[in-house]
Amino acid sequence: MILRWDAPDAATLRRVLVDLPRPASPPRSTHFRDVYFDTSDGDLRRRGARCRLRFTADGERWLTIWQPEGVRIEEQVRELDAAAALNSASAPALRVRALIDPSRLASWIERDVERTWRTLQLPLLQFPLCDVIADTLVVRRAELAATLSELSVRARRWGQPSAGRLARELEAALSLRPAGNDPLQRAVAALDAVEAEGIGRELRGEREVALVPVEHGRVGLCRAGAELRLPVHQGSGEAACRAALRELVGSGEGQLRLLGVVPRSGDRVPLEVWTARRLHRHSSNGETLQWFAPADLVARVGSPMLRDPGTLAALTVAARSPLVPEWSGAPFGDASGAAEPPVADDVARASRVTLTELRVATLPEQAKDPARLAPEQFLNAELSWLEFNARVLELAEDPRTPLAARLRFLSIFATNLDQFVMTQIGALKQLVAVGRNVAAADGGGLTPQETLDAFAVRLRPLLARQYRMFHTLAAGLAIARWDELTDEERAQLRGRCVDEILPFVSPKALTRAPGHPFPLVGDRRLALLVALRDRPGTPLHYAIAEMSPDLPRFVAVSPDGRRIATEDLIRANLDLLYPGRSIAAAHAFRLTRSGDLQLDETTTANFLQAIEEELVRRQSRPVLRIEFESGTPQALQDLLQRELRLEESEREGTLSAADVYVSDGAVDLGGLREIAASAALPDYPAFAPAQPFDSQRSVAEQLDERDVLVYHPHDSFPGSFERLITEAAEDPSVQAIKLTLYRPGGPSAIADALRRAALAGKDVSVIVELKARFDEARNISWARSLERDGHIGSGNYNPDTALAYTDVGLFTADPRITADVHALFNELTGSSHAPQAQLRHLFVAPTTLLERLLALIERETEHARSGRRAHIRAKLNALSDSTVIQALYRASQAGVDIDLVVRGICTLRPGVPGLSERIRVVSILGRFLEHARIYHFANGGGDAEEYYIGSADWRPRNLRRRVEVVTPVFDPAARRTLDTILARELTAPAAWLLRPDGGYDRTQSS
Repeated sequence: MILRWDAPDAATLRRVLVDLPRPASPPRSTHFRDVYFDTSDGDLRRRGARCRLRFTADGERWLTIWQPEGVRIEEQVRELDAAAALNSASAPALRVRALIDPSRLASWIERDVERTWRTLQLPLLQFPLCDVIADTLVVRRAELAATLSELSVRARRWGQPSAGRLARELEAALSLRPAGNDPLQRAVAALDAVEAEGIGRELRGEREVALVPVEHGRVGLCRAGAELRLPVHQGSGEAACRAALRELVGSGEGQLRLLGVVPRSGDRVPLEVWTARRLHRHSSNGETLQWFAPADLVARVGSPMLRDPGTLAALTVAARSPLVPEWSGAPFGDASGAAEPPVADDVARASRVTLTELRVATLPEQAKDPARLAPEQFLNAELSWLEFNARVLELAEDPRTPLAARLRFLSIFATNLDQFVMTQIGALKQLVAVGRNVAAADGGGLTPQETLDAFAVRLRPLLARQYRMFHTLAAGLAIARWDELTDEERAQLRGRCVDEILPFVSPKALTRAPGHPFPLVGDRRLALLVALRDRPGTPLHYAIAEMSPDLPRFVAVSPDGRRIATEDLIRANLDLLYPGRSIAAAHAFRLTRSGDLQLDETTTANFLQAIEEELVRRQSRPVLRIEFESGTPQALQDLLQRELRLEESEREGTLSAADVYVSDGAVDLGGLREIAASAALPDYPAFAPAQPFDSQRSVAEQLDERDVLVYHPHDSFPGSFERLITEAAEDPSVQAIKLTLYRPGGPSAIADALRRAALAGKDVSVIVELKARFDEARNISWARSLERDGHIGSGNYNPDTALAYTDVGLFTADPRITADVHALFNELTGSSHAPQAQLRHLFVAPTTLLERLLALIERETEHARSGRRAHIRAKLNALSDSTVIQALYRASQAGVDIDLVVRGICTLRPGVPGLSERIRVVSILGRFLEHARIYHFANGGGDAEEYYIGSADWRPRNLRRRVEVVTPVFDPAARRTLDTILARELTAPAAWLLRPDGGYDRTQSS
């Protein structure tokens, strides 16, 4: 018997547990999360069925299905995520699949329950009679959330009479209202009430105003505990703003300008965003605002100190407004251009003190328990990636970096951003579009929309820095404008334009006339938006001139290195493309479309063909971003946006004003890599890689004597891996060559050797990752080529990346490793399923790697608890798996020293008192892209230490969804090399140190 009541608040729950009328056990606590699944159309509900996955405090997962006839089936599942659990062999999962395709199911309702209870006992005997349970629940559906308090009494076996008496006493004393016995119905009712209230507020015309005070080049915010927020007040229009100012500074005087309006979202009413300048403070009024330099705030947007949803939404509007140029680092002053007086020293000092105080991580006690998955334990992955790209930009800004390398870093910053927008930003926008705007438990406390807002606010100042650096460097690059060329140079280029350029330009009419649909503009293709007339004085027509990606980004003007941007050359010669027309204007733009592959790997008959077809469709996927060159008239910008929204209306488009970027110069700086390749520019000094093998003896012969660890590019790639494959292809004693390749690159000696081996009758198996992001087409070409000569399965080891990436590789004939490798390849080539074999030494994802990695971390934890040496070191590209992070937190709390080199995304929060004080994370960026993965576990010290290398980062996709391999390294010399690499990078003078708030500090200048 269980009786439940609604409690007025959490304080009532605490009071009940303290004032129980009979002897009771000490209070105990736990927590769990329930996730109810359904389709977007509510198919399970219509059939009278329910599906729930419960995550308990001790790491267990229970899948439950309630069938239409009322039968409940429940079973514990081993799978770590919902998709795997719903596709498992458990009885509830089988029943779910009998009702509906699990790929259609998504999270519908989530219940986070914090439970405390005491057990009433018989006096003296301590015989349990009943449990008094106090639950604080947070329920969520899409953007909606509600907090509930629930009191319940649960009778034990012989305690029903006592439970009944206690229930009557509690009802009488507290006037409790029964809650019913269906927790899901209660959650739905609470969320429906929140939604109805939000709609009612909108129908009543309720609004809020957010003020962005700006003074002396600083932005004013209010401190609310451990957070900073913009002032937000109820009301609408200038009158509401002036009333808010009177509360803030004692006077309603000031210069107010409306920046924009944020539409209603979830239970939040529409938000007007205003800027307030030239404020008049009343001397008797206490100072509510604190003033911060935007440069000090940018990197903290979205961090625990600056993540209020209303503030993020308002800053998104302010960051893109020309009325707040301070945010992107433009010269300070008000919108009219009048300079403001310098800020007082005491104001600057106060803001520094506040930022220093708020940067110290303070977590509630329950969030310090790694067993409880709490948002405060994690950094946001998307913002962590943006911090990584900001470090790339820092390298371009460093005057000690050679000019060619600075251009490469500017190009890398741009292409990194392109790919991130196509994938992660596209995925976030899709979550918002389908109503799944819910904060993930390990997402740093931000919903998808809040993440998009924070990302946009932080990105715009970075783009401003990127273009400032481009203009600084361009002065020495001899990039000419058309009007700066001589008549002779123009005539020569005009002839080349006819022969070499215009054949690769596609003119498209921009009209909605019958028979003329809106022209499709390809993904990331530079184009000109052209305004033209048939004759002088006739109405304007509009067209798009799209440039092929085969065109160079810059065209040489003269042998001395002068060049002109391709769009400038085409713009000056548009009369050749539109003869007889009058060109009124032409401005460059570029679209970025969603880039994620949309296919079902489990049902596709021909996976390679399916990816080829999906790559074609990528060119017409939804638009995520528009970039205009500076000087594009607003009317032309509005025209293109309007036409694109009409195109998007045929799909689920998400394009908004927040997705429009006006570049401070040429669009698409990724093309700077062409200039960087010029041999005439200063670059890093050349170096000769070491040859790891004796040239007089075969690689195989030398491996019979010892293992060889190579560290590219310091060790020669042609002299090691290419040589091994070439020798194996020509060695008559070699019967088979088996490889897995992620990014095989273009034509190479490896491909030629494999073809020769296949033609010679050897068994050649090459497993190529067809879905290697943005290398899909090249990998398909590899697969098609090798299909003609050898056996192919479908799945960064190539000569190009080996020159630019640091990678480690182990050449070995050790039977402990080779036996496992042989067994693994037998599974990869003989089955379409993930490898299942229990290998002795190799760790293989997605089956054993995560489990064995957690075991190694737990072993270090036990060593620390026993007083033995415990130390974990690792070098990774990224770290974002919440299960691994929680294990590292437990190890830190037990006394394990943890030192990590994480190049990119890191959602672990290091240095948090009580949680991760013994964890240190640094990032290394420089001449080479750090790409090696190395793990080290002290294991008590001495000869027991263990070293591993492999392909896997500590991310969910690497540990749970991909085939990845990690191998132990037994050779003493190889282990010493790995130790040297880790020690050197963990003490590198130019490393970036990760702080608890997600920001990075350069340790010292290099």
